[in-house]
Amino acid sequence: MIVLILLAVGIDVLVVNRNGAASLQVRQSGVPENVPTSLANLMALAPTPRVFAPAFTLTDQNGKTLSLSSFKGHAVVLEFMDPNCVDICPLVSQEFVDAYHNLGSSASSVVFLAVNVNKYHLSTSAVRAFTYGHGLNKIPDWHFFTGSLSALSKIWSQYGISVQAPSPTADVVHTSIVYFIDAHGRERYIASPTDYHIPQGTAYLPASQLTAWGHGIATISGDLVKS
Repeated sequence: MIVLILLAVGIDVLVVNRNGAASLQVRQSGVPENVPTSLANLMALAPTPRVFAPAFTLTDQNGKTLSLSSFKGHAVVLEFMDPNCVDICPLVSQEFVDAYHNLGSSASSVVFLAVNVNKYHLSTSAVRAFTYGHGLNKIPDWHFFTGSLSALSKIWSQYGISVQAPSPTADVVHTSIVYFIDAHGRERYIASPTDYHIPQGTAYLPASQLTAWGHGIATISGDLVKS
């Protein structure tokens, strides 16, 4: 697995809960001031060097071919997803839908993108089925991109995404990172989605955390609209 290492200075924050118990949380420097420390830690939010996000041109769920540069002037929220996934990708999808609704008047200035990581399901019909199956079609500027395996593999490598696809019916094991890209096309922050599993193996996230993720994504992308 490819690991992205960021150097940042941590700031200790003393948090007192409603029972009066104190706990020490580390707040990474460079995290937006309007993102609470607890939320930043939940999201594993970290700033990135302001380098331009690697370029790509792919086809979305509607059969439209677009480049990343075509979204300049908008904040971009980018994730890598498996259209056959029943694990973390549906949870991230709900977080994206919640974030879109939380953006309010800034929603038209933010686009949500995903790049396919499943080499066995490369068709536009596969990414379109996932889009409608998980309500992502409610986001007007949502694009689930796919393409040839060679094109996708290059993009995975450029963004540090490790992909293991053992069989056509198995969930793809892949790095889950949300990239926040500003209106000039520069990477600004990354976050790392997480989930839990019940004993039977089904993935879930507590409702409060799903809600928090939606607010966090909206706050960060909304700030990038203004920056």
